[in-house]
Amino acid sequence: MKLHYLQHIPLENPGSILAWAKDKGYSLTHTQFFNHEPLPAQQDFDWLVIMGGPMNIYEEYLHPWLTEEKAFIRQAIDAGKVVLGICLGSQLIADVIGGKVTTNPLPEIGWFPIRWTDEAQQSSLFSFFPKETMVFQWHYDTFSSLPPEAKVIAESDACRYQAYVYRDRVFGFQFHLENTPELLEGLLSECANEMKPAAYVQSPAEVMTHPEYIKQSNEWMSTFLSQLEAQTEDSKQKGVISNGAC
Repeated sequence: MKLHYLQHIPLENPGSILAWAKDKGYSLTHTQFFNHEPLPAQQDFDWLVIMGGPMNIYEEYLHPWLTEEKAFIRQAIDAGKVVLGICLGSQLIADVIGGKVTTNPLPEIGWFPIRWTDEAQQSSLFSFFPKETMVFQWHYDTFSSLPPEAKVIAESDACRYQAYVYRDRVFGFQFHLENTPELLEGLLSECANEMKPAAYVQSPAEVMTHPEYIKQSNEWMSTFLSQLEAQTEDSKQKGVISNGAC
């Protein structure tokens, strides 16, 4: 399998997703927009992972490549690819499929619980998660509405929409399960000025007090990817993904 990822800033790479793909022996390629790298042809990858970043999805005037990136994501979805968006990536997908991205009522920065829907917990992709799952957040915007074909599968006290599924093969996670200790340390070092005391904003010290959360998040991400891999292979055998069925 060939996995391609879109990276917006040096601080936010796919972390534990890279480790999972390498352990599987899968091909890994990337487009790093901050290095002005080109996008691949659609036939050159199977899965697309879209990472986070500090920019907003509507800031094309500051980041002209956002227009090209959105078109590329749309093509990947239409081509039947498996697509996973994290934080900014989830918001980009939401915009592409007809949703709306707006400022969340409250910022979320730090470790906070999300709650999975009953429907999500009945799916093999998410049933292994605790009903209330502690995850890492760093966002100001959110996908505040989604098209009917997208199913919201998680929420939190601070943010109504935390995760969604679209066409059974496109996923948006507002939160981060991929962050390794190194990634988190980099974020806290470079962006600690954003962590101003608020209801859902923790301090750098609070974030790094729980290394067990990082380890558990990476394990959950690995399990999710492996379950998704199995579902994708099963769907291919049944011809579901190839014909674009929901």
